[in-house]
Amino acid sequence: MRYIYASLGMLCLGIGLVGIPVPLLPTVPFLLLATFFFANSSERLHNWMITHQTFGPMIQDWHENGAIRPTAKKAATGSIAAVFLLSLALGLSFRVLAIQAVVLSCVLIFIWTRPNG
Repeated sequence: MRYIYASLGMLCLGIGLVGIPVPLLPTVPFLLLATFFFANSSERLHNWMITHQTFGPMIQDWHENGAIRPTAKKAATGSIAAVFLLSLALGLSFRVLAIQAVVLSCVLIFIWTRPNG
């Protein structure tokens, strides 16, 4: 089971790293998942994640306070707005736009109601 968790942790870490330069792919949720999987598989990798100079503070903010840093909130908002504007520009059906509006609004409400890290 440890190998499965370690593999899932590496997969999530990889997706999270790809999400850094790709604006529509979230980074932090995948890093949080990677941290969870590493906590259940490898103490060394888990410690590396939580003490990492870049990723560690975000992970610790979430773990200790359920907090999201304001810069991450702004980046998420910008990405969500870009996705919705792209959908509008592509002329997607009203039903798809309505579903997107509801889901993305719920995501934004969740993000902006978290404490600041």
